[in-house]
Parts: sequence; structure tokens; C-alpha cells
Amino acid sequence: MEGKTAVGEKVFTTDQSRPERFRLAHSVPNLRETVVGALCWGFMMALSAWLALWCRETDAAFRLEAILTLYATGGLMAWPPALFAARCLSQNRTAETRFAAFFLCLAAATIGTTAFLFALDYRSFYAQWHAMTGTRTWLFQFAFTSLAAFYQFLVLGVRLYLPLGAVALMAASLLLARSDARQRR
Repeated sequence: MEGKTAVGEKVFTTDQSRPERFRLAHSVPNLRETVVGALCWGFMMALSAWLALWCRETDAAFRLEAILTLYATGGLMAWPPALFAARCLSQNRTAETRFAAFFLCLAAATIGTTAFLFALDYRSFYAQWHAMTGTRTWLFQFAFTSLAAFYQFLVLGVRLYLPLGAVALMAASLLLARSDARQRR
């Protein structure tokens, strides 16, 4: 069985002579799964935020549209790089490794992208009180305002992904890990 590795009940071929650029090119998702997946993932993240706010009966209804747009856009923008990174990391690996790669990459990309968008909005609000653009003081204000926004999102914003976002993350990771194995045979 030269050139083949038995993993569980499935057999994957591994070609050690294949250059790294082919591995990267093989990890690029097609347009259909990128667009459909991004739209579904963005919708699920917005739905997760809405459900979390509804369950907690918070008084965020006056900003509900902005919150849902932020979470939907974060999910929409996070899907393509997360899919690429997970496929790159899990190529020719076991199903458990693929699941872990998709889980980690989707979670990190979604939280990171949404936190970045939140930081941009946060920064634009406080920019009116900052020093002139390009000065050393402005650079410090920009850096620390952005870091404060990231921290605030991690403390307050991540909880809006629970409980539905965690379930969606597990389901998407499982689905992608299984479909990735079928596509690679």
C-alpha cells in the first residue's frame, strides 16, 4: 500500500512529492460553497444574536438592526477565510482533525471579524475627540481605542453567540468535515 495511509475505515492518498502551492490551491473553496456558505453563516450569526437578546429580554431593541447587521456581516466576511484556513490545515487528515480545524477556524474567524467590525464602529464614534490624524498622540489613541473595543466585544459581544451560535458552529464543522472527506476521495 505504497503512497496510501489507512485512517479508520477510509483510505486517503498522500502524495509527498506534491509542492506546497498545490496544497494551497486545493484548499480554495469553490464559488458556490463560498457564497452560499457565507450567506447561511451570516444569517445564522444574526439569528444567534437575535435569539440571545430575545432570551435575555434586554433593552437593546432600539439598536437591534445595527446589532444584527454587525453579527451578520461578521459571519458573512468570516466564512471564506475560515473555510480556506481549515481546509489548508486539515488536508489529508482524519475526520476528527478536520472537525477540529473547521471548529477552530470558524470560531476564531467569526469572533475576530465581528470584533474587528465592532472596533471600527467603536473607533469612528470616539474619533471626534482624538488628536489630529497621523500624530503620535493619535496613533496611541487609535491603538488603545481599538484594543478597548476588542476587549469589550470579547467580554460583552461573544455571549450573543450562545446558545444558537455554538450549536451552529458544531453542526457546520461536522458537516464540513464530513463533506470535505467525500470531496477529497
